[in-house]
Amino acid sequence: MSRKLSLGILAASILAAGSAQAYQAGDIIVRAGAVTVDPNESSSNVSLNIDPTLVQEEWKVGVDSDTQLGLSGTWMMTDSLGLSLLAATPFEHDLYGSGSLPKSADLGSTKHLPPTLTLQYYPLHSSSMIQPYVGVGVNYTVFFEEKTTETLNGALNNHLNTTAVQSTDMDLDDSVGLAAEVGVDIRLDERFGINAGIWYADIDTTADIDAFDANGAKLGTAKVDVEIDPMVYMVGFTYNF
Repeated sequence: MSRKLSLGILAASILAAGSAQAYQAGDIIVRAGAVTVDPNESSSNVSLNIDPTLVQEEWKVGVDSDTQLGLSGTWMMTDSLGLSLLAATPFEHDLYGSGSLPKSADLGSTKHLPPTLTLQYYPLHSSSMIQPYVGVGVNYTVFFEEKTTETLNGALNNHLNTTAVQSTDMDLDDSVGLAAEVGVDIRLDERFGINAGIWYADIDTTADIDAFDANGAKLGTAKVDVEIDPMVYMVGFTYNF
């Protein structure tokens, strides 16, 4: 099922739901399940300050998807408004070549945590066994344990027609951006249920890649701006306190 179709189905169910009460004020709703971060990435050209012609080569960077254990908690401030925090075990993404670099080029990897805070609206009465919701808020993404590969070192040496580059390291800036979600709880009884949710997160980062020679001397720094902007999918269980 496509992303647009998935979003359309959930949005249609919410719009058709009406505007009665939702969960009761003071409730705590906990959701747990599998969360997949599926980047819809684009990047600028990689530029290396010791050789600006790299920009003309249209070297770009892609980001693959990953699935981890997700956990979210919602505190119902009123009968229809809740404050929700999405968390997960760390995601790990491989970085691969794009543009004129072959997609098979494994350039490195990074881990990240994307805590997302949203204000949710629940349109249905608390007696409904189906509880759709929508939310808007903010995402803060922390990148860590960035790694590069010998493939990246070799690609730099091939382009520069040298063997000087012996190692590289990478640093990704943290990101703050808007987030939106749609989801639905299907209640099995007063406490337990199953849940499906979809988020969009605006995640932008700049990668600084330093190149070093055999003696550890810095040769230069490559920079690339990456818009990750993933769709985030979660399927799991829900429990209402």
